[in-house]
Amino acid sequence: MHRLKLVEEKTSPALPVNHGMPPLDMSGKPVSFFEFWPGWVFYAPVALQWIWNGLKYRSFGLPLVANPGIELSGMVGESKDAILSLAGDTAKPWVLPYIMWEKTAMPPETQAHQALTALQQAGLGFPVVAKPDLGCRGAGVRLVENKGELEEYLRLFPDGARLMLQEKAPYNAEAGVFYVRYPDQKRGQIFSMTLKYNPFVVGDGESNLAQLIDEDSRAGKLAHLYRTRHEDKLDLVLAKGETFRLAFAGSHSRGAIFRDGRDYISDALVERLDEIFDDFPGFHYGRIDLKFRDINSLMRGEDFVLLEVNGASSEAAHIWDRGATIKSAFGTLLDQYRMLFEIGNLQRKAGHKVPSLLELYRAWRREKALVRDYPSTD
Repeated sequence: MHRLKLVEEKTSPALPVNHGMPPLDMSGKPVSFFEFWPGWVFYAPVALQWIWNGLKYRSFGLPLVANPGIELSGMVGESKDAILSLAGDTAKPWVLPYIMWEKTAMPPETQAHQALTALQQAGLGFPVVAKPDLGCRGAGVRLVENKGELEEYLRLFPDGARLMLQEKAPYNAEAGVFYVRYPDQKRGQIFSMTLKYNPFVVGDGESNLAQLIDEDSRAGKLAHLYRTRHEDKLDLVLAKGETFRLAFAGSHSRGAIFRDGRDYISDALVERLDEIFDDFPGFHYGRIDLKFRDINSLMRGEDFVLLEVNGASSEAAHIWDRGATIKSAFGTLLDQYRMLFEIGNLQRKAGHKVPSLLELYRAWRREKALVRDYPSTD
């Protein structure tokens, strides 16, 4: 267990979107040298370990049964709604409310009106966060603040696919908490905590947005993401001291800044997650994406909401901290998949059927076909 480290709560007019987070230090190197390597390169050691463990346990599919309550354990193609629907009466109040909607061939204006009615019936209204039911790494996530933006999102969304319209969290601070509990244990562990910061630039009263992005030590390295996302605002000149948020979705691949938050893991938070996931049948391994009021309340296990619960393919995302070493990052990933095989083996012994790798491949093909047609991410 990492040391408990309460921090003084601070607000800064220059960082409103990251209110509640520990102060963000942007001095020093902006990224690690491997932070944006292609995934197939970074996961090569994991693939070799998978083969080794498959031979050791006489099954290559054990990771696909680690979470028996989730299709393919959440390795690929899992439904966000299906996972959150596992929550019972105790767990459900911690889940940020949402409705599901299936895109049809009807005009987007008609569907937006119907979806708005469904939101109102559920006691929800704008703003909401729209996201695909199937998808990962922040694909297709957008903040929707009015009916016109909902119409536009539905216009771009593929027919026949389902989407989630989730209440915008009352908090700005965000973290990814990697939780693991072996089937024979009453208490789980937080294997990783990652603090997710919205990237931003600060105006000087003279430079336009494009210049501010290019001149920023970190944003300049991801200019292709931010320029494309804000191409209609690149000529905007920000007033001196005015902040401009470059990304909304808390996804590293979409431009969010990740910092290692393991120093903020506390016994109280572990106990709270044990309580919640006692009421989440079939979930033993994965990352919980949550928003919280401030870091101190999170450490007390209070004032947070669950946005998503991700399964077997989750990353312990603290490895994308700029200060991580390649050795520690590889070690973390290998520890993850070691645990995944161990839990899968216990589930097999408990009588759960192990899916085939062919099922995994088919689910991956389905998800890939959908993701390429999703709207762009905020």
